[in-house]
Amino acid sequence: MKPPTPPTTAIEIGLAAAIVVVKGDVPQILVARGGDATPGLPFGIFDPQAHRTFEIGLRAWVKEQTGFSLGYVEQLYTFGDRGRHARRGDGEPHEVSVGYLALTRLGGEASEVPTTARLLPWYHFFPWEDWRQGKPECLAALMPALEDWAGDVVADREDIERRGLSRRERLRLSFGSASIPWDEEKALDRYELLYEAGLVGEALRDGRPSAEARESLPPAGEMMRFDHRRILATAISRLRAKLKYRPLIFELMPPTFTLTALQRTVEAIAGRHLHKQNFRRFVEGTALVEPTGDMAPTAGRPAAVFRFRREVLQERPTLGLRLGGRG
Repeated sequence: MKPPTPPTTAIEIGLAAAIVVVKGDVPQILVARGGDATPGLPFGIFDPQAHRTFEIGLRAWVKEQTGFSLGYVEQLYTFGDRGRHARRGDGEPHEVSVGYLALTRLGGEASEVPTTARLLPWYHFFPWEDWRQGKPECLAALMPALEDWAGDVVADREDIERRGLSRRERLRLSFGSASIPWDEEKALDRYELLYEAGLVGEALRDGRPSAEARESLPPAGEMMRFDHRRILATAISRLRAKLKYRPLIFELMPPTFTLTALQRTVEAIAGRHLHKQNFRRFVEGTALVEPTGDMAPTAGRPAAVFRFRREVLQERPTLGLRLGGRG
């Protein structure tokens, strides 16, 4: 006996790009406003007649829409959960988004942001991820709400059966505790917990009961269109992890730089301070950079100027930046 034929549903494949640049010590994301003024990632529909691969299509429409020539591009994940979109119960084609992490430098073709888009700090959407000035203030409101969510005994029992971990265990692993340090790579895990607990605007928009039961939402960053904040959280986690075994940070640096500027850029991405002497010792000792012979003026003594040694990609292709302890 043949299984019943499922109803036909129209599907569109979209390409969403988390395009990262760094200005000073601020990691920024290129965002565009939707029809409802909600910010979202640059997004385009894949045209199989015009482009042989997803990445070719992504690069083409990003260049056309923004003027940005992307450098490093990496596919993240395919996002297609039903129910996580802008309108509940809509009959539009189901949107499947292929998310990408893309890195580019400001300057040259990317010196001006198009009028249809703008750059915003990624901590504008994830304020709990920036620990450079100490524990983020927003966690004072978020953690009690998360603890309350984790204390639901009936729902917790269901979660243990489904996931193998209790809500409190997931909360400690994601947000840290007295015995578990904060892990900057778990940005996606933290966002997903906040969504499940109904503490972000997207959960209320998508009709999550946990959000609809609340009288108000705590300060948890600005929401984004569709699943775009989830895609951005995935990009942040991926980039933070890859910094430790691939020299991707130099895709965001200008051709020449000081070691102070390099450290500030790494700290901006990681969301935490690093030990200055250990960082410099590691960067210089692993031959990731080489001096240019020039000096840059500073408030104190002039600083030596360096450039990335691209030969290191042939010598040790898996070499990244060991972040080590906090400064």
